Amino acid sequence: MTDGLPQPPPRMLLHWSPLSPFVRKVMIAAHELALVDRIDRRRTVVRMSAPNTELLSDNPLSKIPTLVLDDGTVLIDSVVICEYLDALAGGGRIIPRSGQERWLELSRHALANGLLDVLILWRNEREKPEAARTVAWLESFQTKTTATLARFERDIPVIAGTPFGIAQITLGCCLSYLDFRFADFSWRNDYPNLAAWHTGFRARPSVQATEIVNG
Repeated sequence: MTDGLPQPPPRMLLHWSPLSPFVRKVMIAAHELALVDRIDRRRTVVRMSAPNTELLSDNPLSKIPTLVLDDGTVLIDSVVICEYLDALAGGGRIIPRSGQERWLELSRHALANGLLDVLILWRNEREKPEAARTVAWLESFQTKTTATLARFERDIPVIAGTPFGIAQITLGCCLSYLDFRFADFSWRNDYPNLAAWHTGFRARPSVQATEIVNG
């Protein structure tokens, strides 16, 4: 308190890009938790082939998202940032506090997050000149993608019945990233349950507010 007036809550700085699905996951969480107005965004470009020298002081891995708190504390990795935001909003909102629900949510998140990792690597390999591509890697990435989508196709009726949280946020970002970067991969035809769920996901205000529209 200063002169009897309440002080505004501390602000946070997010190293951000509108094209990153991992950043989008954090931003959807921030919207869902009504914290987006406390986050200042800094456009930070990262590439696998060229570390961002300005980011290295905050995150020596040169990866986004990276969140810098008001006191200078740096939080690295999207799930860590999302869990911090959840705690800031009171806890248990997008990640269950304890019990089997927590472990199931985190395990489903890990599977969806791992799929995002695969998709980033797959896209990077696909963008190499044809002579430089490793065919076995391309086949492996596709196999892992289809196997993971098949698992979620099987489980989505159960997942959809749980509170909207970090697992559904990350899965939705995966499917949207497939649309954005893999237009030739017609996943909806083979995974109709996921396709129907994704239609509802895209209708959420938090998702519409973070839609990837260029790049």
